[in-house]
Amino acid sequence: MTWFLGGIAFLVLGYFTYGKFVERLIPPDDRATPCVAHPDGVDYVPLPKWKNMLIQLLNIAGVGPVIGVILGIKFGKVALLIIPVGCVFMGAVHDFFAGMISMRSNGANMPRMVREHLGSAYAAVFGWIMMAALLLCVTVFINTPATLIDRQWFPDVSVFWWSVVLIFAYYVAATLFPIDAIIGRFYPIFGALLVLGTLAISVALVAAGFAHPEILNDCAGFASYQATNPLFPCLFVTIACGIISGFHATQSPIVARTCRSEREARATFFGMMIAEGVIAMVWAAAALAIYNLKPENLSLAGPLVLGNIAKHFLGPWMGGVTVAAIVVLAITSGDTALRSARLSLAEELKVDQVNVGKRILTCLPLAAVVVGLLAWSNRDATSFGHLWNYFAWMNQLLSTSMLFAATVWLLRLGRGRKALVTLLPGVFMCLVIMTFILWASPEKGQVWGLVPGGLPMPAALAGAALVTAVAVFCVIRSGRAARPTEG
Repeated sequence: MTWFLGGIAFLVLGYFTYGKFVERLIPPDDRATPCVAHPDGVDYVPLPKWKNMLIQLLNIAGVGPVIGVILGIKFGKVALLIIPVGCVFMGAVHDFFAGMISMRSNGANMPRMVREHLGSAYAAVFGWIMMAALLLCVTVFINTPATLIDRQWFPDVSVFWWSVVLIFAYYVAATLFPIDAIIGRFYPIFGALLVLGTLAISVALVAAGFAHPEILNDCAGFASYQATNPLFPCLFVTIACGIISGFHATQSPIVARTCRSEREARATFFGMMIAEGVIAMVWAAAALAIYNLKPENLSLAGPLVLGNIAKHFLGPWMGGVTVAAIVVLAITSGDTALRSARLSLAEELKVDQVNVGKRILTCLPLAAVVVGLLAWSNRDATSFGHLWNYFAWMNQLLSTSMLFAATVWLLRLGRGRKALVTLLPGVFMCLVIMTFILWASPEKGQVWGLVPGGLPMPAALAGAALVTAVAVFCVIRSGRAARPTEG
């Protein structure tokens, strides 16, 4: 219980201390934000601060801080330490700079931010990786809530594919309509459901933890999982959103286009990542408890464990409400993931998105790819596991790219050593990703990596260190090469 409550306290303290320090690196001012300078009635629409914060939280807090930590806690309760530390010093920093750079670049999407700060050659490859990650994300965020609906409320008859159709139809509508027509209107309702569900599982968990402290100790069944999944780098790939997530950098520009003042940035971007960290801590501790109480859950897929947690701690009625809150998390990230994919593709192809017909044409090929991924991922449990793993490491490649782009931005603004705020977490995540894709292989129970059969861990670490060193050299050289006209 000490690790759990201490981690949450660290997150709150981190917002009021480190969050203020990071904000001082790029002090907000009174310049006109994108929605004030260039309103278009579709994507550039001024919204109140509270609504922007809620939209940002629901956009970024998908199933990652729930399903990811349900899997990630199998590395042991050390995850309850790594989640808050990583969230404050990596994830929240990442989200803050993604939002601020976009806001000061007229709401630029991630591919343009990467191109302007890391170069067109890297951006050309990055754009395809980001699009693949977004479409994998949309697929995960259709698959998971549809599974939860099917298992939680309709145990005797399958409604999975009906749920898929309805959720996907909502995603398409949400990405085509102006942001204040659906997202801005319904998110307050979704947010209330999220708060209610998270609060319910938190109260039940704390009560159970004080009554039976042993349920928050490491489970004996974790040993077999840890034997094939080394803590570094696998933990930081498995917990794909609760610590840091490149997906957030694709979402922050959506809200950067609706903020009426730069002074909203710390609460909206840094603060909502802290809130996601709290959600991740709650579900990590709940998963630790259920694995101790009912070890048979260790062999189940994440969505099924989630449902079992809700039923065990809250019963069928309130457990159903809590599962509904997680369904909301998934749906409110999936819709904006598809929206971000549309905006990014349109930006790359220079297709105007004010006209609804052009929005539909831009969306059609994206929808076709998602349908194909859904068909593949539902063949068996292994396929879904691979879908999650591919999404997870691509997601963290996005976070690395965003942190390096932010470092270049800070260096060009003359921030000097203060750029270490973004460079150091970028270096760490680059080591994570490169080690994972050099080491991973199906023979090791992982997805396909870069090397057939995968390198031994020492060789993978050495290769990752070399790639990271080259990346840091290029980032620093790029940061010293030119100064922007404004920042």
